[in-house]
Amino acid sequence: MAKQAGRPFAVFDIDGTLIRWQLYHAIAEALAKRGHIDARTHQKIRDARMVWKMRAHGEAFGAYQSELVTVYEKLLLDLRVKQFNKAVQAVFDEYKDQVYIYTRELIKKLKKDGYLLFAISGSQVEIVSKIAKYYGFDDCIGTIYEHQNDKFTGAVTIHLGGKHLVLQELIDKHQATMAGSIAVGDGASDISMLEMVEKPIAFNPEKKLLDYAKGKDWKVVIERKNMVYELEKRDGRYILAKTN
Repeated sequence: MAKQAGRPFAVFDIDGTLIRWQLYHAIAEALAKRGHIDARTHQKIRDARMVWKMRAHGEAFGAYQSELVTVYEKLLLDLRVKQFNKAVQAVFDEYKDQVYIYTRELIKKLKKDGYLLFAISGSQVEIVSKIAKYYGFDDCIGTIYEHQNDKFTGAVTIHLGGKHLVLQELIDKHQATMAGSIAVGDGASDISMLEMVEKPIAFNPEKKLLDYAKGKDWKVVIERKNMVYELEKRDGRYILAKTN
């Protein structure tokens, strides 16, 4: 008897590809609003974010994120898990429907077509799992901050930079097929994941990803305001293939 083929899959980076903002940052802001980050430290984060918003230099976003993660990981050691979970719930309630049209509709179509849906994100697994469940994903992986007895231990399991390895685990776990496989990402950390699939999509890509995608002739999708622009390479040039 022939072995039954597995289901096709699509994998999404959540932050900036489905949700319009970075969940990691939103949780930090929610904790600050609840008084869990002191005013001086919060201002330091806001200053770094403003440098990025002003596009002061090419690495401004990375510097902002580095500052945020440093503060965040120190903060968790003094935070109760219950306090953290309240912030996570608040972010979920606020951001769950603030999504991009293109990826929201793609998810609906792929579910209807019988695809397995995976989410791989650098954000905390607590918020990633809520978003994944809300949109009907079959499995998800996010950053794990270990905790015991309502306190964080300081141990962290993070998957950034190795998304292809995480994706392979999900493929094996669900016995998915590579035939028709799709990946959607917006950053350089998504490249290894995008390289694995038959149909990679660079969605609102940062410059490093855009340059790489152009070299590989990948599909590029840009969504601005209420317009979606799908770009495809033909005869050595990217052309506007479709709009909504």
